[in-house]
Amino acid sequence: MPTQPSLLGRAGPLIAARLASACVTLFIPLVLARMMPQAEYGTYKLLFLVSLTAAAVLPLGVAQSLYFFVPRAREPRVYFGQTLAFMLAAGGLGGAALLAAAPLLARALSTPGILEHRLELALFTALAVGAAPLEPSITSQGRTRLAALFYLGSDALRAAALIVPALIGLGLHGMMRAMVAWASLRLGTAWAITLLAQRGRLWDRALFRQQLAYALPFGMAIVFAIPQQYAHQFIVAHAVGPALFAVYAVACFELPFVDLFYTPTGEVLMVQLGELDRAGRRSEGAAAFRDAVARLAALLLPPIAFVFAVAPAFITTMFGPRFAGAAPLFRVCLLVMPLGIWPLDATLRARGETRHILLTYVLKAAVSIPVVWLAVERFGLPGAAAAYVGSEFLGRALLAWRVPRALSSRGHAVRLGELVPGRALARTVAVAVGLAALGAAAYQLAARFEVAPRGSSLHRVFALGVASLVFGAGYLWQLLASGAQVPGALGALLERRRAKRAVAAAP
Repeated sequence: MPTQPSLLGRAGPLIAARLASACVTLFIPLVLARMMPQAEYGTYKLLFLVSLTAAAVLPLGVAQSLYFFVPRAREPRVYFGQTLAFMLAAGGLGGAALLAAAPLLARALSTPGILEHRLELALFTALAVGAAPLEPSITSQGRTRLAALFYLGSDALRAAALIVPALIGLGLHGMMRAMVAWASLRLGTAWAITLLAQRGRLWDRALFRQQLAYALPFGMAIVFAIPQQYAHQFIVAHAVGPALFAVYAVACFELPFVDLFYTPTGEVLMVQLGELDRAGRRSEGAAAFRDAVARLAALLLPPIAFVFAVAPAFITTMFGPRFAGAAPLFRVCLLVMPLGIWPLDATLRARGETRHILLTYVLKAAVSIPVVWLAVERFGLPGAAAAYVGSEFLGRALLAWRVPRALSSRGHAVRLGELVPGRALARTVAVAVGLAALGAAAYQLAARFEVAPRGSSLHRVFALGVASLVFGAGYLWQLLASGAQVPGALGALLERRRAKRAVAAAP
């Protein structure tokens, strides 16, 4: 009867789509890091870092507010219409600002290439911001299968827009123009879905004021949080230029499977907490949070530990030998990834605690940005990576402090310990360490076989492939034993295996 055990099941279509998307988009760094000159690759990373920062800040939380309002609304179309209108205006203003600020950005980031691509950068950012409500407008209605299709199709087209121009020799200009076309298609689709598939009003002044009152504290938090989150990369770019920044950008590579599970789970958790509030079952929120943490830990911690163990081989296989120096920094940055088992911000947003999120990010920015600057000045790239990790832990601790209160109800005050599945986490950590050691040992053993000249790409791929197969077998066993919910075909196979074991064990 309780809904919390089915949280990851409800998020399953989104997770499955993102898994497929991650496999597709994984080819982006594999191709671009090898085909582009190192300085041009650094320029490409900086262009999208600037655009990503702007696209995260400009919505001011309005698009994400759909997860709060739509599950509680009788006429959701008005929220879709006014959100799309606001985002279109915000994107236009942001694009114009980037166009005007391009000379300043090129000097500040020691990257003249930004000036050459300023028109494409401005257009892409404006269109991407305008289209931001596309998937949230679908997911917030509980239509996770449809949202999954849009995620998958959009990410596949994005990968093609980046890779195809590079393969046919059109260079960074061709890549940027293809991304403008991709963002235009997303914007048109978002408006078409709202106008054709819904009925009712598109704007209500009173409701829009309520939406802004909820969204702006969270949006202002993002204004502080996102620039702070990427501050270490901007500071490094200013200090070293595009060629060396390319190495640091590789070190900051985010494992796609973390967002693959974290974001859809957080989105669906927000919807579920809203539904529990509407049904008068607010007290069940703490159990939903605790269950999500246990399941996310089982899914995320083992592969993170494995990648940490084989980091040098992973970096050289993914990006090529010229980026081998990024491996030690990559290991430092990986320490942030386990924080993905805690859906803190989604929980606070679902309970309207956006003011606390704002305060947290202001404090985090005030502390971490000066620390990152000093760390880069004194310790270089390792200092930047260490300061980034420290600031992320600080921010999560500040958010976690408020979560028990947000999940409390009139009849029960939740304590922090009630939100931590201690036994499940201890077991998962032990399994993760064991599987990582097993995978690393398999890599060392496979590397001894002379299937190709030592140091060649084939030799590295073979050794890492063997290690991944050994780890993967243990990982699947761990998922089966822990009862973790896994979406898609893999989840179906695991459920079938569990059912056979249950039948065999029956008297």
